[in-house]
Formats: sequence, C-alpha cells, structure tokens
Amino acid sequence: MGQARPMPKASVVTGGGSRPRKVSPELTTFSQVKSLANQRMEVIVQFRQTPTSVHFQRMANLGGVHTRTLNLVKSGVFNLPLSAIKALENDPDVLYVSPNRSVKLTASDEYEATVGGDAAQRYGWDGTGVGVAVIDSGIADHPDLHDPVTGASRVVYSQSFVPGLDATDQYGHGTHVAGIIAGNGQSSGGNGKNNGNSATAIFGVAPNVSLINLRVLDANGSGTDAQVIAAIQQAIALKNTYNIKVINLSLGRNVFESYTQDPLCQAVEAAWQSGILVVVAAGNSGRDNSMNTNGYGTIGAPGNDPFVLTVGATRTMQSASKSDDRVASFSSKGPTLIDHFVKPDLVAPGNNIASLLASGSTLDNGHSDHEVNPKAYGASTFSNRLYFVLSGTSMATPVVSGAAALVLQQNPSLTPDQVKARLMKTADKMGFPQWDSMFEPFSGITYNLQYDVFTVGAGYLNIPATLANTDVAPGSAKSPVITRDSSGNITLVNDMSVIWGNSVIWGNSVIWGNSVIWGNSVIWGNSVVWGNSQLTGNSVIWGNSVIWGNSLNTAFAVDGSDPD
Repeated sequence: MGQARPMPKASVVTGGGSRPRKVSPELTTFSQVKSLANQRMEVIVQFRQTPTSVHFQRMANLGGVHTRTLNLVKSGVFNLPLSAIKALENDPDVLYVSPNRSVKLTASDEYEATVGGDAAQRYGWDGTGVGVAVIDSGIADHPDLHDPVTGASRVVYSQSFVPGLDATDQYGHGTHVAGIIAGNGQSSGGNGKNNGNSATAIFGVAPNVSLINLRVLDANGSGTDAQVIAAIQQAIALKNTYNIKVINLSLGRNVFESYTQDPLCQAVEAAWQSGILVVVAAGNSGRDNSMNTNGYGTIGAPGNDPFVLTVGATRTMQSASKSDDRVASFSSKGPTLIDHFVKPDLVAPGNNIASLLASGSTLDNGHSDHEVNPKAYGASTFSNRLYFVLSGTSMATPVVSGAAALVLQQNPSLTPDQVKARLMKTADKMGFPQWDSMFEPFSGITYNLQYDVFTVGAGYLNIPATLANTDVAPGSAKSPVITRDSSGNITLVNDMSVIWGNSVIWGNSVIWGNSVIWGNSVIWGNSVVWGNSQLTGNSVIWGNSVIWGNSLNTAFAVDGSDPD
C-alpha cells in the first residue's frame, strides 16, 4: 500500500471556459431553445448567502415567483420563465441553479439473522433512546410500531412536506422502510421486545427506536428536491428534541452535476455536519446497460455524496447463512459519475424483505400478491395480513440505519464519520465469489456480476462485529476518489484529513480488502475479475468516457419499481 496522497478537488462542471458553470446541464439546454423562452419551470437557486428580500425582489424582477425558502442550503425555490436563466448565470450572488427535480424510491424472513441483528437484540441492543428520521412516503399507524407495554406509538413526530397531504403513508413504501428499522413483531408472534427468540416474528433491526416521520413522497411515490431538503432541514431542527442520530433516505434521483453543486447533496452534508448520520440507497440501476457500462456508474444522488453512507443490496437466498448470499443484480454500482467516488460504501440484505404493510396503499392495491400472512412464517394464531414483501436498495438502506441506531445506543458520543468508519471496517470482506451470473426469468436476461469495490464497497454488513469493535476513527470518513494515470494505473486518492490509508487500523487494505493492487492502492477482487473476457471488466470501467467525463447529459434514475 502506497503513501496516501491529497485528494484532488472534485470535478466542477464548466461551460467550456475556465469559469465554473452556474446553471445545470438540462436548464442550459432548455434555455437555449428559443421556442421555450416563455415556458416556466420551478428551480432551486443557491445563493452565496441566505437569501433575503433583496434576492426575492431581484428574482421577481425577472418574472420569478418565490414558492419556498431553503435556508439549509442558502437557497430559494422559484417558478420563473426560462428566459431568465441567462440573467441568473450572470448574477454574482448566484452560486448554482438547478430544476426542482423529482425524486423516486429506490425499491424475516432471513435478513435479521444474516447480518446479526437478532443476536444484537438478545444482548440488549434494540435502539432504545435513539431517534431515526424516515424521509419517505409517510408511516402508517401499525401495531408493530407501538410500545407493547404502554401502547404508545413509537412514531413520536409526523409532518408532511407534500402540499395538501398529511403524513400518513398512501404509497406504502415508508411504512415498509420503518418496519425494517423498528418493527417489533407484535403482529407475527413476537412479544414486542426480545423477538430474537421467536421463530415466527417479522421484526426490525432496532425494534425500540423512536421514529420521526417526515413525508416527502405522494401516493405514487414521487416528490421533489425541495420537499426532501425541507424535510432534512426539519430533521436538523428537531435533532435535540428527539435525539435524532440517523436519517434514512431510501430514495434518490439522477446525477446531473458534481456533488459540490447539487442542492440535495449539500443538504445531506449539512445534516452530517450537524451530527446526524445520513444513510442513503445506492439505487436500483445495476441492470441498466444504456451507457454500455454493465451497470457501473449508476449510483444515484444523494448517494453520490462522499460524506453519506451509501448502501447496496444483497440476496439472502432465503437462508440465515451468508455463505450462499450474492449481490442483487439490480443494485447500482460505482464509481460515481463526474466525481468518481468509490460507492457503495457497503452492502446489506435488500431482496424479498418482509416488513410492515400499509393496508390499502398504492403498493398494496397494486401488488396484493406481495402481502404476507404470518402463518406462512409458522405462526398459528395470527391471520391478519399486516406484512408485505419488497425488494430494492430501499430495503437494504434501513437495515443499515437500524444497525447504526444500535451502535449509537451503545456509543452515543460517536460522530457520523466514526459510525460510518466502524460499519465499513467491520463489514465482512470474504465470502463472495470473484464473479457470478443470475438469470432473470421475467426478462429472460442473464446478468453477469463482478464482485469488486464498486459493487460491494467495503463488504457485507456485520452487526455483531461492529458492536464488538472499539476503534474510533480520528478524522473524516469521506469515500475516496478513484483515479487513473496516463499509464492506466488505478489508485484510491485520499485527502490527508481522511482516515483511509493513514494508519494500520484504518488503511485501505483493512477497509476494502487486501486483494488486487493497481498502482499503489487496493481494489477489491481478483485480477481475473477485471481481465475476464466474459465480463470485459477493463473496457467497461476504465475505457468508458461516460464514467470518466466531467459532465453528462444523460444519467440514471433511481428506480422505484420492484426490482424483482
């Protein structure tokens, strides 16, 4: 392992000259079409300072209508004509302008035993005292989210950021996510406390956490950047009131610019700096080959941000053993577009996960065949259909959020960077094959998977190992940049303030596995993975101009459909 080198500044999208572009790629394209000049669009304008009435008046003079202030990212949301875009690019007080983009969902059985959550609960770690903010489609009132003794709901705060709708879950996704984090199994034969001793209970990783329900998605699972940013802002405001230690974001969207300019990324970084661990889904685009990358470069935003903990998904193969587990073919892979960060950070179970059902929701009505009767899990007295099966990195993300809650119950003083580092260090590094293939019967396509650093990150979540670890990271745990020199050597490049590569305890080989070395840094996997003609690894990743370019017109959506 070579000496760590300073991390280069993140790529900044330019407009062809030396001055950084201040308008997003798609807005630039739209504004150049004369026939669209009078069309109006809702945009997020990031200013150099928190906007005041002076800024609002200036926008009004351009025909803009102010609809929301986002102080968290020094921004305002405005509905304005595309003809005003040029003036904004020339405004010295404006940092960046982007559309108020749509965000989508990224969407026991055996996942609890696979990652060791049941064992953690037997030793008394259940998330007591920790608040987890679920920013999603809302949370339904479910028996498994109530205290088994007092009957009080553990959803301690609810707010909707969707105009005209309350915080209940009309779509069904947020309730499922909440159950993976915090369900206590009361409706499936558990006692609501120590469900690790029940063979029938369908329960979450941290079944006694408090949930903060911040709804940002409508009955169809859609929302906007502004709604998510507003919810993050509220989570920060409520941090001390409800001891919010974790934000779960099982949603995302396309990557359009560097994380340094993306308002959604700036919001999650603000939460991180406030002391809240932000756990984000990698996305479900691992099967997407529209850019001829075999699913590489498909991490969505804000999972492309180097601060947050980004989670990919595995298949548990319906067994409690990890030995037969494989990465889900739908799980998005790195490196991130434009900035080239190593993502995901780790992987966790996300395929065919049973959790709480929001009865009568859009997902329930459209996929009633996904309902689960607890009798199927061995219970004899519970016949109500209160559970549901979904797949996606949306489901893997709350597994990790629940694990983080256990760590923070055990060690309340740990920072987000320290929790991220500990989860990554203790993740299982062994057990996956070099590569494998999966036949998808619905499409008739066989997907070939390489088990490399861009597919599995630092490895497979291992909760008991994390709780047994006492190492405290001394600095930032930002995900590293991957770079390629003129000779084709591939290296991980770290800022000197970042812990990776700076010590024996937190070295690259410790975190990502001591396998193949390109140049002077460590990459997961065996050289056969990258040189195998069947998988064409080298040409896919290192020869593709889409991944290595510093701008893009086409990016990947974080698919909210059922990946099955």
